[in-house]
Amino acid sequence: MPITELLSRNATYFKNEVALVEINPAVNAPRVTWREYSLIESSRGGAFRKEMSWGDFEKKACRFANLLLTRGIKKGDKVAILLMNCLEWLPIYFGILKTGALVVPLNYRYTAEEIRYCLDLADVDALVFGPEFTGRVEEILHRIPRVKNCFYVGEDCPSFADSYDTLIEYCSTTSPSIFIQDNDEAAIYFSSGTTGFPKAIIHSHEALMHSAKVEQAHHGQTKDDVFLCIPPLYHTGAKMHWFGSLLSGSRGVILRGVSPEWILRTVSEERCTIVWLLVPWAQDILDAIDRGDIELGQYELSQWRLMHIGAQPVPPSLIKRWKEKFPKHQYDTNYGLSESIGPGCVHLGVENIDRVGAIGVPGYGWEVKIVDENRETVPNGEVGELAVKGPGVMLRYYKDEKSTAAVLDKGWLFTGDMAQQDEEGFIYLVDRKKDVIISGGENLYPVQIEDFLRSHEKIKDVAVIGLPDKRLGEIAAAIIEVKPGEYLSEGEINTFCMALPRYKRPRKIIFADVPRNPTGKIEKPKLRKIYQSENLVAKQVELE
Repeated sequence: MPITELLSRNATYFKNEVALVEINPAVNAPRVTWREYSLIESSRGGAFRKEMSWGDFEKKACRFANLLLTRGIKKGDKVAILLMNCLEWLPIYFGILKTGALVVPLNYRYTAEEIRYCLDLADVDALVFGPEFTGRVEEILHRIPRVKNCFYVGEDCPSFADSYDTLIEYCSTTSPSIFIQDNDEAAIYFSSGTTGFPKAIIHSHEALMHSAKVEQAHHGQTKDDVFLCIPPLYHTGAKMHWFGSLLSGSRGVILRGVSPEWILRTVSEERCTIVWLLVPWAQDILDAIDRGDIELGQYELSQWRLMHIGAQPVPPSLIKRWKEKFPKHQYDTNYGLSESIGPGCVHLGVENIDRVGAIGVPGYGWEVKIVDENRETVPNGEVGELAVKGPGVMLRYYKDEKSTAAVLDKGWLFTGDMAQQDEEGFIYLVDRKKDVIISGGENLYPVQIEDFLRSHEKIKDVAVIGLPDKRLGEIAAAIIEVKPGEYLSEGEINTFCMALPRYKRPRKIIFADVPRNPTGKIEKPKLRKIYQSENLVAKQVELE
């Protein structure tokens, strides 16, 4: 069943109930742009709030689908979305799906050239964009001739685009009669690009639907739950977690802000029960509490039942701190890739809080194995590459047979992540295959060193990378971000690391910010580019 049928079902049974809420702390005055619907907009305490019913959600999706059809968009075409998180995002997404076209979400941090690259790679036929991207789109317009239609969402529509808000008012609210099957192509997502240029990942309608089932199976969403969505909707993680709300017909809240105050305030005022955080946001909340900037007693948080984290390895020390502040919370962590329709192919499970440190067990409907270089299963306890299999595995990389063949084999997706499994079946992520540091013949796994360093009370964040070394081949370098107001010396770090085996101790300490992408992953290619170059210059100076 195509996932669009879930939206139609909700519009039938929960027509006047709230489906989506948008909270934007950056806007302090209401504005009316959606006159057509029974949409509540208000300015409350310095934030802009608006909401949409399930019935209006379905109408909006149908109107956009019919607009696209009048412009010649047909089944199999591609329509890209370049928007910040907003109330319009999901109706546009579902409108594209209703036409049988493939929806192509774009990273809002892309430069103009990266946008052009992705539009070209995916053979995009139409683009929907917001005011934040007008300059970038205009810059590349003459270089994307295939994109015949540009729809602008917002006020003050530029001359080179058509106004989405104006045009959909004249379109039918009847769902188009497009026959869609489970194995039809539904979406193109781009890999995070942490290892180079992003690849275009094709998923089927079955994969989208499976992600909804996985999310509800793992976290038990009911009609009474309220999901707080903070990460960017272009990413598989945020949207696929919200799919659990779609399946249960429950409310979702989109927060356009990541400050600890606004996260807790939104949880309190919107009565959120499920919150998905990234590691940096959870750390910021805990640090704000420790500094006294946040007083938990000022918020109504008793209904908040589940906090879960995905998109990156989670330091056990972080969850220990979290449980001290929020002892009644259920906790889960999800592992997934864009190639496996985001989160859920491996998950810890709320019943396994005592296993923090593991990424968990195979998710609902998923199989998992750990293999050696010949793709033979390794014994429990040995490190190998993690492979997953299930209905959420991508169909292929678009226009990239070589890369597809490298990671797909007989339904198995080889993730490039190194892991090990214990006797009870729990899987522990060791590191990215490409991030492993080989120093003096020993394999060093940066995630293990990072987890250890994050347990230091003065360290906010850390990244460990390999730097070239004439004698050892590579050495481990730790880039350390110190908590605000704290001081750390290299000597203190070296003393702290005496608890590590000698070969695992970082040979170089660098105090600097740790860059992360919008989904919370450390941007290690950027760090390598910076510090490997600096290391090379330093060695040249020594030689001179």
